Parts: sequence; C-alpha cells; structure tokens
Amino acid sequence: MNVMLKPQARLLAAIVLTIASIAACAGEKTVRLLTIGNSFSQNATTFLPEIVKAAGHTLVFKQATFGGASLAQHWERVERAEKDPTDEKALYNGKSLKQILEAEPFDVITIQQYSLRSHDRSTYRPFARHLVDLIKKIQPKAEIVVHQTWAYRVDDPRFTKKPAKPDEPDTQKAMYEGLTQAYESLAAELGTRIIPSGDAFYLADTDPAWGFKPEADFDPKKAEPPAAPSEKHSLHAGYKWSKGKDGKQTLAYDGHHASVAGQYLGACAYFEVLFGESVVGNGFVPKSLDAEDARYLQETVHKAVEKRKAPK
Repeated sequence: MNVMLKPQARLLAAIVLTIASIAACAGEKTVRLLTIGNSFSQNATTFLPEIVKAAGHTLVFKQATFGGASLAQHWERVERAEKDPTDEKALYNGKSLKQILEAEPFDVITIQQYSLRSHDRSTYRPFARHLVDLIKKIQPKAEIVVHQTWAYRVDDPRFTKKPAKPDEPDTQKAMYEGLTQAYESLAAELGTRIIPSGDAFYLADTDPAWGFKPEADFDPKKAEPPAAPSEKHSLHAGYKWSKGKDGKQTLAYDGHHASVAGQYLGACAYFEVLFGESVVGNGFVPKSLDAEDARYLQETVHKAVEKRKAPK
C-alpha cells in the first residue's frame, strides 16, 4: 500500500536528505573513541573535542582512566572486577572496563603505558596483550591504537638528580629514545598504529629556535611569591605558586604533565591519526595560546604524523 506524504512531511524529508547530502559531500566523519590510560591521555585529549568540531567532524568520547595508571594496573582492575563486580578498586566511575566495552561500539580504542615506566619494555608485557585480547573479544570491529606518551621536561628532577636505578633515563633525550623504542616494539607486536604525541613533543622541545629553554638564574629554593621563571614555549606544566590551608604560599613544580601548549599539541596528534587529515589550519586555538605558536604546534604534529607514515 502506497502512503502519500503530506506537503509538510515531504518538505521535512527533503530537508533531511539535503542536510545528509551536504554532510556527506563535506566529508564529515564521526569517530567513537575510548581511551584506556591516565592523566597523560587526559592531557592529550583536553582540546580534542574543540579541534574536531572546528574541522566539521563529530567525536563521541569516553575514558577509562585514573591517575598514574599503568598497563599492569588496568589489567589488575579487570581481574578484580571478575572476582567482585562491586569492588570500587576495579571500576571507572562505577563501571568495569568490561562493562564500558560492552555498553556501546567504539571505532578506536587507545592504550598507553604509565610515563614513569614508559622506557621499560618489560613493564608492557603481558598486560598490553591481555588488554588487547579483551578488547578484540568484545569490540572486534574497533581499531586499537597505541598512544605514545612524552618525555619529561628537560629540567625535571628525574634528569637533574642521580637516577634511582642504573637503567633509569638521566636525560630528556634518553627518556624519549627509551619510550619510543618501547612503544614501537609494542605497536609492531600488536600490529597497531601509533599516535605520536611523544615524537611531536620532542620535535618541539628540541627545536633550536622554538624549544623551551630553562632560566638558568632562577633558584626555586630562594624564590618568593609571586616570582617565577620565564617558561616560554614550555610544553609541560612547570612552576606554580599555590596556597595551603595554613595560608602559606608554596612553589610547586610539574615537569611531567602537559601545559596548555602541550595539551594542544597532544590533541592535534590525536586528531590527525583518528580523522586522517592534516590539523594544519584548524581554526580552534585555546584562548591562552598565541596564534603563531598554535600554528607552529600544528605543523610540528603534522611532521611527526607524516614521518610515522613514511616507509623505513
């Protein structure tokens, strides 16, 4: 039986088809992303929704993260949840990793290692494989991608003090090289792509013209608030004064986590890999970031991503 549509219904249907046609012609993409990580994956995706929106695409984004999480600790939560689904130490905002994976489909699922152990290949195994096997069992159509985290700032205490262990990296370069080898080894073993946040960080940090340079004359032990060193182009959080409950100001230092510039750099790397297009020229720039610096970071990420594509 044929059903005749009313004029209003025909008009509405035509509008819907037109919008769909325009979106398809414009190449609009939707990516459903799940990150299994820690504060570094949170840092690297802080501005991802805005970058995606500015490019005319759609991001559906979920996280299974907690601070300082290693691959071993993520797998430990899976095992704890199997024994006791109500165990708070096994959950991510009330859900186990298995429940998160079963709740909805994902196009891309990322994994990464805890930054402090990122140089040590032995800490990746067998936990990464266990996680990947679980993901493939529940989400066989999802692409698993390895997120390469970054090295700490050049003046981080890890590099300015004597290493706790002989095999610990004692320079930013050593940490970058160690984590890169570990991530590349894992990606080759799993047959996955890499989001090269670590490469992009290192390219920018070691750029003679743009890279961050510590202020040699600044002594944090003698500093009085609000004195702080110049941290131009720092991709890491760096120094910050904070007031305690006693009202006393203390100067804290964070050479691990990303600054706004570092967060933007990481998000650009995620965007290029997930959406398969250049981030150069993207219209979103965080308010506190200079437009010229943003352009430089976009171009740096593009170089890092393209280098990963090049045959070796």
